[in-house]
Amino acid sequence: MEFKTNKDISQIDLLALYESVGWTSYTKDPMNLQQAVYNSTAVISAWQDNELIGLTRGISDCISILYIQDLLVKPEWQTRKVGTRLLTSLMNQFPNVRQTVLLTDNTKTLQSFYEQSGFKRAETSVMGYYHFK
Repeated sequence: MEFKTNKDISQIDLLALYESVGWTSYTKDPMNLQQAVYNSTAVISAWQDNELIGLTRGISDCISILYIQDLLVKPEWQTRKVGTRLLTSLMNQFPNVRQTVLLTDNTKTLQSFYEQSGFKRAETSVMGYYHFK
């Protein structure tokens, strides 16, 4: 397995990865997906025999916050520590950032993964907002 920090990932590879985990809202516009990955502050991808099997990307001001936008691993590679290695590699690129934030689905598997990775669940005293176009 090889890990890369190159943002130039083909649409075909990105579509195959995002579709494999059911993230179809991203795959509706392949050009925007590719541009979003390219415009991210940091991208780390995992490859096996020239196949994109995982990816994480972060948005950051490199001082106060790192927002983990995506962390995804093809289903057949999950539970093999690919996600852990991607997450650790991304966070290691921002050693001085004060806080790291992410939003994720509310499933026991994901809760367990992130809690084992040192994340704490946001308390209800913090109000979060989002807006989709």
